[in-house]
Amino acid sequence: MKKARNVSAEERALWETVAKRTEALQKPVSKLVRAAPIKPMPEISNRAPRPIPAFKVGQSVDHKGDHDLLPSLGQQLRSDPVQMDNKAYGRMKRGKLKPDARIDLHGMTMAQAHPALTGFILRSASAGHRLVLVITGKGKNRDDGGPIPTKFGVLRHQVPQWLKMAPLAGLVMQVTESHIRHGGQGAYYVYLRRSR
Repeated sequence: MKKARNVSAEERALWETVAKRTEALQKPVSKLVRAAPIKPMPEISNRAPRPIPAFKVGQSVDHKGDHDLLPSLGQQLRSDPVQMDNKAYGRMKRGKLKPDARIDLHGMTMAQAHPALTGFILRSASAGHRLVLVITGKGKNRDDGGPIPTKFGVLRHQVPQWLKMAPLAGLVMQVTESHIRHGGQGAYYVYLRRSR
């Protein structure tokens, strides 16, 4: 059991001063707390549930109603407006333009790849290169089936975002997936602005 603490004369005087200034509550405490309003029970519908259409194994499925909220990475890049010359863009997409330099980010972590990419783009721009190739690889499927899906190919998804951020955004004119001869979905063409 805890011993009672001795109250000093100073503390007792302070308590008495505070007690004199207080006023009793006008309403009893029980009336200050209001009861929550009672909500009526929802009515149970007598409607029959929507019928499930019959399905046979092997039958084709109409996927018109299916949709993915986020377009694929390739669709996102293709929807970006063309900033460069249309003729050069067409040649680049067909793999007819040869990249001036390339970097391979295979096997790097995001912490290693980001500074490597930044340095490569800055050096390429200062060297006067126009078209460079950034190889990310297609990535490995590391989704363990948890409630939050993990992206397939982390670097493949991250590189276009890094290229649109400072300090690279001012140097990069166009980013697009490369032609199959330069890596296809596992690499990007990065078209740089002309240095002034």
